[in-house]
Amino acid sequence: MLLYHDGMIPLDPPSGTTATPPRRSQTDIVVASILSMVESGQLSAGDRLPIEKHLAEQLGVSRGSLREGVRALAVLGVVEARQGDGTYVTALDATTLLGPLTLFADRQMNAEPAQLLHVRRVLEAESAALAARLVTDEQIAAMSALLDRVDALLEAGTEQSDIGAIIDVDTEFHRRIAQAGGNPLLAALIDSLAGRTYRTRVWRALEEREVIAATQAEHRAILEEIGRRDPDRARMRMHLHLLAVEDSAKAHRLDTTSPTTDADDDAPTP
Repeated sequence: MLLYHDGMIPLDPPSGTTATPPRRSQTDIVVASILSMVESGQLSAGDRLPIEKHLAEQLGVSRGSLREGVRALAVLGVVEARQGDGTYVTALDATTLLGPLTLFADRQMNAEPAQLLHVRRVLEAESAALAARLVTDEQIAAMSALLDRVDALLEAGTEQSDIGAIIDVDTEFHRRIAQAGGNPLLAALIDSLAGRTYRTRVWRALEEREVIAATQAEHRAILEEIGRRDPDRARMRMHLHLLAVEDSAKAHRLDTTSPTTDADDDAPTP
C-alpha cells in the first residue's frame, strides 16, 4: 500500500528494486586490490610492487589515487617505501602489522587507563608463565644484566636524569620476557599495548625512589621464578607486580591528559 502526500509521492519503494551500493573510491580500490594480492600469494613478504605506471593501469586507477592507497597501506604496516628503490611488501610479521595498535593504546590511556592496565596484566602474566617453560640460560643472564643497571643507579642515588634509563630497562625487561615465551603474536601485542608513551605516563605518576626500588625488587622476583622454570609462580609474580602498578597509578592519580612532549620521554614505567 502506497501513501501519498500532496504531490502523489510514494513513500514505499517500488517492489523488486534494490538500493544501489555506494561506489568505492579509487583509493579504496587500491587498498583492497593490493591486500587481495598479498592474501592470494600474488605478492609475498619482501616483494617489490610493480612500477607505479603499470600498477595504476592494472588496477584501473589514477597514479594519484595509487599513491594515496599505498600511503594508507604503509600506515598499516603492509608496505614500505625505500628511497630510490620503490615500494616493497613488509615482512608482514606480527610486530609490524600490530604497530598501529599503539595509537589505539595511547588513546585508551587517555580515556580509560584502568582498562589498558588490566589488559596488560592479563597478557603479561601469561607471557611470564610461557617464559618460565621455554626460557634459556642465556636469556635469563641477559635479563639479569638489564636489572643490574637499575641496581647500579639505585646504589648511586637515582636522580631525575636517570628516569629515561630506568624506562629503557623496564621496557626491555618486559619485552624480553614476552620474547622468551616463544609466542611472537603475544609479544607483539604486549609491545604495542605498552609502548614508551604508556610507560612514560605510568612512571611519571610513580616517580619516587621508593617506588623504583620496590619495582626493581618485583622484577627480580619475577626473574627468579622464571629462572626456576616455575610457570605458576612466574605468572603470580607478574600478576602481583602489575596489580601493584595499577594500585599505585590510581593512588597517584595517573595523569593521562597532559600532552606527551620530548621531556616526557625522559621520565619511568614499571
